Amino acid sequence: MNIQRKYSLPNCTLLLEGLSDVTRAAHFQEMRPELSILVNAECYLSGYNQPLTGGREFFESLVRAVSGYAQEFLSSVPNPQAHNQESELVEFRKVDSNRHRLIIHSEGTPEGFDRSNNSKRPPIEIDLNTVQLFDLVEAVDQFFADTQTLPELSLELQPVTRRYGGASQALVRQAVPAAVGVSSLAVAAIAFNLIPPPQLRSPQPKTDEQSSSTINNITPPASAAATPIAVATPTLTPTLTPTANGKPAVKDLEALLNTVPEITDPSQLRALNRQVYNQVHPAWTNRSGLQQDLIYRLGVAADGAIVGYKAVNKEANLGVGQTPLPNVLYNPATRPTISNEPIAQFRVVFTTQGVLQVSPWRGYARTPEVVGAKITDSNIVKNLNQKLYNTVRQTWSGTRTFTRDLKYRVAVNKNGVIADYEPLNQVAFDYFRETPLPKMFNAIYGSNVAAPNDKEPLAHFQVIFKPSGNLEVTPWKGYQ
Repeated sequence: MNIQRKYSLPNCTLLLEGLSDVTRAAHFQEMRPELSILVNAECYLSGYNQPLTGGREFFESLVRAVSGYAQEFLSSVPNPQAHNQESELVEFRKVDSNRHRLIIHSEGTPEGFDRSNNSKRPPIEIDLNTVQLFDLVEAVDQFFADTQTLPELSLELQPVTRRYGGASQALVRQAVPAAVGVSSLAVAAIAFNLIPPPQLRSPQPKTDEQSSSTINNITPPASAAATPIAVATPTLTPTLTPTANGKPAVKDLEALLNTVPEITDPSQLRALNRQVYNQVHPAWTNRSGLQQDLIYRLGVAADGAIVGYKAVNKEANLGVGQTPLPNVLYNPATRPTISNEPIAQFRVVFTTQGVLQVSPWRGYARTPEVVGAKITDSNIVKNLNQKLYNTVRQTWSGTRTFTRDLKYRVAVNKNGVIADYEPLNQVAFDYFRETPLPKMFNAIYGSNVAAPNDKEPLAHFQVIFKPSGNLEVTPWKGYQ
């Protein structure tokens, strides 16, 4: 199964493509399939139309060079790892305080970069400003924070004593103007005037002993002058990510659900159901080619983050690459590790007809209710009912292709302004663009997929769009 990992910053994007080694782990039982065999690496930089591409050797060399040069630049301690043109495919050279030359002695030279046409294939030279450099640093940092991508690739840190650090207030002043978009950890490292240069540990085959290990403590020399400060890049990434209590994070969804509370409140499940649908539905772009329905069990945190999935049927295990699930999982680099957070379970079905189905794994224990304060005064509700009808009626036009009633819950505030809407049946999901609701909602909030966090009381109504062109608006009686 082809696996992709993407680490994006405003000025740099790393895209890794590879495979999972099925002899090492049953990846379909994990929260995310492990990318353990790198096939292709692409580095997209702002200002250039074509990416830098290469295989594993190119990517490892890029990581070493970025790590070494970033620490050299911030600490003024020379780091030969950044300039090793004899054995490395990638090196950096400082041009001036805000220009950094990335040099690629590449396995393959991509088009779109300046180079002379001769048989020796001279290296690619790309000048980056400091903001671009540290976006690249942060992208590499995101990679190292992802324990499901090349977990055996890691960096070992060695502390540097302060007397060898040449950082000065002048260096801090020259770095500050470029701080927009720079990793906050990198900026913090500048303030400490000291960055330890990393050394890359050669990849070693995973063993049972290694797979259960945690991060080794990095202890500086006893000298008071030796203070190791880590920039964002050199993050040691073991197979299992330790949590705050020192215990490794659980990857298997089944095991995770056995160690955390389960969300069972029907009203909360209903709200999370919408969030799951809103994440997966637009990400499922290629809906053709499925021979059988693909069924998965999802674990979802209270904030809507999809933290894991597990194939329910054989076809789902084999066809996970045809779904967006690997791409919609939460990014461990930008969200705290799931430890004792409650988890909700959902059943997600990618049907052969191209229809997405999302429902609570155990169903609803009772009829869910709409969360939040409500307008209950009958006179106000009656007036808002008529106002909503008039607004929708006036804006509903165009060709109707649906053949069944489209049912929605629509909420408005005391002024009759739409504050929320929710499809109630599958055809309402499928044909929502033939109603004026998304346009009305988007015009106010800039999005048509999620309700704003509005605390004011709302009046709720059921709105039915009929194939005949008739419109029905009635006060909300609750979910059926």
